[in-house]
Amino acid sequence: MLKRIIPALEWIPNYNKMNLTGDLSAGLIVAIMLIPQGMAYAMLAQLPPVYGLYASTIPLVIYALFGTSRQLAVGPVAMVSLLVLTGVTSMAEPGTNTYISLVLLLMLLSGILQFLMGVLKIGSLIHFIPHSVISGFTSAAAILIGLSQLNYLLGIDLNTNKGTFHVLFELPSRMNEVHLITLSIGLFSMLLLILLKRTVPKLPAQIVVVVLSVLVLNLFQLQQQGVEIVGEIPRGLPSLSIPRLDMTSIRDLFLIALAVALIGFMESIAMAKVIAAKEGYNIEPNQELIAIGLSNIGGAFFSGSPVAGSLSRSAVNHQAGAKTPLATIITAIIISLTLLFFTDLFYYLPHAVLAAIIIVAISSLIDTKTAVQLFRNNRPQGWTWVMTFVATLTLGVETGLVIGILYACLVSFSLKRRSRSVSKKISSRNHSNSE
Repeated sequence: MLKRIIPALEWIPNYNKMNLTGDLSAGLIVAIMLIPQGMAYAMLAQLPPVYGLYASTIPLVIYALFGTSRQLAVGPVAMVSLLVLTGVTSMAEPGTNTYISLVLLLMLLSGILQFLMGVLKIGSLIHFIPHSVISGFTSAAAILIGLSQLNYLLGIDLNTNKGTFHVLFELPSRMNEVHLITLSIGLFSMLLLILLKRTVPKLPAQIVVVVLSVLVLNLFQLQQQGVEIVGEIPRGLPSLSIPRLDMTSIRDLFLIALAVALIGFMESIAMAKVIAAKEGYNIEPNQELIAIGLSNIGGAFFSGSPVAGSLSRSAVNHQAGAKTPLATIITAIIISLTLLFFTDLFYYLPHAVLAAIIIVAISSLIDTKTAVQLFRNNRPQGWTWVMTFVATLTLGVETGLVIGILYACLVSFSLKRRSRSVSKKISSRNHSNSE
């Protein structure tokens, strides 16, 4: 019974030393990916970059102990960071202590919701949300994420919180303000990331780009010419932080916490199941909800930001030879050592490079192929994709997701009703013929 609650009690005593090489290698490679990604996704959520590293320590260890996937790489992800951004910026000014305390409360609430859904065994029900809704939502959210990074990529102060159309209307009139050096750094970083990914896929492209940009900035002191850099990152492990429990804030954050809980779990379970099928073992959805929920609950007390399973890092973790959750624990240890001893290395890291990492990472989430296939094979689901996409892009991520789910339910109800009507007509016709 206890092993079902804490799966680590099963694999730790029976650990096969033959797996150690693969786990060590995978843990190191994922950590190398996670350092720049963690900082980038914290920046996407309008948090200090170090919070992305904090979220890559305690939550990873908790998931390794309670999760049923052997290769899922948990940590900050783009989609969840966007949900944090859209949900909390309406309540507090980014960068303030109030904003950070609300993010910690959001992490705690989403974790509690995930934990409760797992305990109540409703994890399998989430799979009834149609793929058309998920694809339309993620495609629109990816565009919103890209738009949110234009400030850092162009070196200008666009008000990206006012919505898609405001940004698109404002941008042409502000192009004369673009900081050309910043733009050049961002574009070069994007091109290099894409080139390295296609030509040398096993090379940690993000770390290569980070190292090159830090060397160039340090050598030419480009920050003195207006290039924004990360600057000083606090050294040391995250300290204990108690989320402020305020009923008004809890009420205001509830819907976004529910969206974080659902999207974070769906992104996690999708990748976990794909890898588990390849490796020949089973995933328990409800236990995964509990594990990710506990990761978020634990992270909320150590200055983190909401976490989920990463598609890209999980794939790399699997390909690099991870056989057990020890690989995830090794990743957390390496991130912790970076916080203790190596944060100074990222002082000259440009914001434009972190923006480039985000934009390249989320570009694959824009899934127009699914929309085309749906319109060819199942037109009602195609319109569900369009409705979810447009609603998310124009009304925001929480509202877009809700509208997509409601529209999908309406379509399903309408189709069932039509099917029953046709069945009754056929039955009536057959009955008449028999008479």
